[in-house]
Amino acid sequence: MLTTRDKWKIYKSVCITSFVIVIALMVLQKNIIASSSQLLEGDLSRSRQHSQDIIKTQKRNFFHKTNNFWKVEKPEESTKVVNEHHSRTWDVTSANCKANLNFTRMEWFSGLEATFKQFLLYRHCRYFPMTINHPEKCSGDIYLLIVIKSVITQHDRREVIRKTWGKQKEVDGKKIKTLFLLGAPSKEEERANHQKLLEYEDYIFGDILQWDFLDSFFNLTLKEVHFLKWFSTYCQDVQYIFKGDDDVFVSPDNILEFLQGNTEKNLFTGDVLYKAKPIRRKDNKYYIPLALYNKTHYPPYAGGGGFLMSSSLARKLFVVSESLDLYPIDDVFLGMCLEVLHITPTKHDGFKTFGIVKNKKSKMNREPCFFKNMLVVHKLLPAELTQMWNLVQSSLKCSNKVEIL
Repeated sequence: MLTTRDKWKIYKSVCITSFVIVIALMVLQKNIIASSSQLLEGDLSRSRQHSQDIIKTQKRNFFHKTNNFWKVEKPEESTKVVNEHHSRTWDVTSANCKANLNFTRMEWFSGLEATFKQFLLYRHCRYFPMTINHPEKCSGDIYLLIVIKSVITQHDRREVIRKTWGKQKEVDGKKIKTLFLLGAPSKEEERANHQKLLEYEDYIFGDILQWDFLDSFFNLTLKEVHFLKWFSTYCQDVQYIFKGDDDVFVSPDNILEFLQGNTEKNLFTGDVLYKAKPIRRKDNKYYIPLALYNKTHYPPYAGGGGFLMSSSLARKLFVVSESLDLYPIDDVFLGMCLEVLHITPTKHDGFKTFGIVKNKKSKMNREPCFFKNMLVVHKLLPAELTQMWNLVQSSLKCSNKVEIL
């Protein structure tokens, strides 16, 4: 028979054992809850991602089908580009660049306008990171790459170009592709809202290249050298390049007709200026101080409104451009590069970058029969460009054909 002492020992053992079991169960339950929570959270995350994908697809389909501002469907590009360009990438990822204050010690520098000063202070900053890139635009064989200088606020010009002469197409097996070149907004109020709109525009069309330098008149040369570097990096199978402004009329058919008979490997043709003199008047947009350029004449160069060049020459221009200081006038800078290569650009009467006639009020500058036979005419705003394009594409009957091709 158990004594009171024995009973107390048994009771104590049972209590301790029960307490240990309760503690073990609590720890086990906590682990189970934690595991379940992680699983549940993973499921919810996958579910949210799946929902977002569905919403994105619905948005994409919605925006493509509705009659909104950008109603052209985004063309599908080849997925092969990832493999084709994996070893060729834009290698500039930062722009840590300080001003060259040596210019501030020169007397002529103080009389320059603010944007000109900024150009000179940072002229040595050669390349900048890309904010929007489309290397796939150079995948496959491309006969003609149309490259257009634009700024963030001129979406209406880009829209009209896409619908008219800049439309991507294939003619007799020759592919034509289009790209727009942009820098960063120069005004503070444009940097948020306009940048968002640009990104959405690019989401629809996928035809914008943008770099992280300020878009300004004096940075047009930066845009030039950035494109030459981009082209040399990504474009291996392009034959010809047309490069122009976003306020020009272009006839791709006439360009193709001209190129059919081309045998020049170092082709560079346009509205060429010979023996142009640097402008020394400070109130002029193109003013150049004598200290910056002391020669009497510029080398021959094509007006930047529009010119045509071969891809082989574009690669040579890129190499040469790296050996020269940047010049504040982009088309003159290309003329300087051509001079180093001992190549003279060819003048073509079908390029009218100053209008068909210099008198801006002349009716000849709005005569569709003249436009029908031109390659490039500057300058037309969106409404004028649309009207002229429709007239030229209609069953227009002209008494005499101008022989320019």
